[in-house]
Amino acid sequence: MGRVWALLGILGALLATAALAQYPAKAVRVVAPFPPGGALDVVGRIIAPQLSQALGQPVFIENRPGADGAIAADFVAKSAPDGYTLLLASYTVLSAMPNIRKNSSYDPINDFTPVSSVGKLAFFLVVHPSVPANRGTELIEYARANPGKLNFGSANATSLLGPLLLISSANLDMHGIPYKGEALALNDLLSGRLHLMFISGTLIPHIKNGKLRALATTLESRSPLLPEVPTMVEAGLPPFPINPWIALVAPARTPKEIIERLSRETNLVLRRPDVRAQLDNQAFETSGSTPEEMGAVMKQQLDAWRRSIGELRIKVD
Repeated sequence: MGRVWALLGILGALLATAALAQYPAKAVRVVAPFPPGGALDVVGRIIAPQLSQALGQPVFIENRPGADGAIAADFVAKSAPDGYTLLLASYTVLSAMPNIRKNSSYDPINDFTPVSSVGKLAFFLVVHPSVPANRGTELIEYARANPGKLNFGSANATSLLGPLLLISSANLDMHGIPYKGEALALNDLLSGRLHLMFISGTLIPHIKNGKLRALATTLESRSPLLPEVPTMVEAGLPPFPINPWIALVAPARTPKEIIERLSRETNLVLRRPDVRAQLDNQAFETSGSTPEEMGAVMKQQLDAWRRSIGELRIKVD
């Protein structure tokens, strides 16, 4: 009987090795935690077709919005660790919300295995043209002179943290309106129901056509797409302490061989000039990484958010 069990063990190991060698043998699902049309979704849809070509199997984006990304993260965390369900993760989902929510249904470090960094989002502080402010300091002065009259939208961690930094540093009184995604807040921002918001580079066309006015960028240096827009520090505003990253992650315990294959192909895709050009047009700073490098970023940013939440006294749910 012992010999039979030994043979079965060898057979199982051979079958597992064969399965890894054939990966991927079917379509790969990449779960996006926010609705279609937002910055993360746009980035994912630029990368997915190229990754599909590299892997030789369909790679498709599946949007599972809700609960600030928790629904998607929880789904992927509980998925089979076989490389066929991945999460297009962001700092909102794995850095901010686990600190803001007391009872998170997933562990941002232990429930996931990093695959690769994808890059960093550029954000811009914009106002509706009805707001009489052309510079950051003028916005502060106007908000201070009109307490309680300005509304800001929050659809992700940056659009929440940005206004809170302004409120805290300048002792302002502004009202926040939450949205499930940036695209869902756009109509209210363009109509003037929202007076200001920190938006991603995907909405740059609305700045260029004058429907929104950009006062500052959260980037450390000016964006090549909007070189006339100053950084937060240049605009006389508090510096932005958070790295708005996007990465590809898999469920914990996904085999190392699969992670390495996905990481290698993702990094090759991100180096392609045509892909970089498309991402550059979204004011997205592309940067791949090893799984280990991305894991270090995830841990560092989780701690950075914990400190920011404490300093700004953000109410934890």
